Amino acid sequence: MRRKYEYLLRRVFHSYFLLARGMTLGVRAVVLDRDNRVFLVRHSYVSGWYLPGGGVDLGETMEAAMRRELKEEGDIDLTGQAVLHGIFLNSHVSRRDHVAVYVVREFSQERLPEPNHEIIECGFFASSALPEGTTPGTRLRIAEVLEGRPQIATWR
Repeated sequence: MRRKYEYLLRRVFHSYFLLARGMTLGVRAVVLDRDNRVFLVRHSYVSGWYLPGGGVDLGETMEAAMRRELKEEGDIDLTGQAVLHGIFLNSHVSRRDHVAVYVVREFSQERLPEPNHEIIECGFFASSALPEGTTPGTRLRIAEVLEGRPQIATWR
């Protein structure tokens, strides 16, 4: 009986906090090829160049979401471990949005995907020659990973 009561109480508190403190969670990946070029995507629904990624679905782990998004946006399959770089507050979206960023160095990719309804362009770029329109947050994460700049807790 006590276990059932504790379970119900936990569910009530969890439901309350979900409504009172609900947050969204996304993932992005700094995918680096052998020449340390970074993979970027340009979406059809928002301007600029971004690290590949997207939202974490209900019941999905951050790593599983990252793997799914890499496959969907870049036809990229991990062949080794991704390393969590950090989790950042993305207040541009909302004060409740967070983004987990992974670094991926071991992967396979048959070819760059053709443009589609979501990703209109993608490719690998040298960090010194990022395409015009690369977002400030994307540039910041790349600099943290490749240049050792200190992490900043917000996306920017």
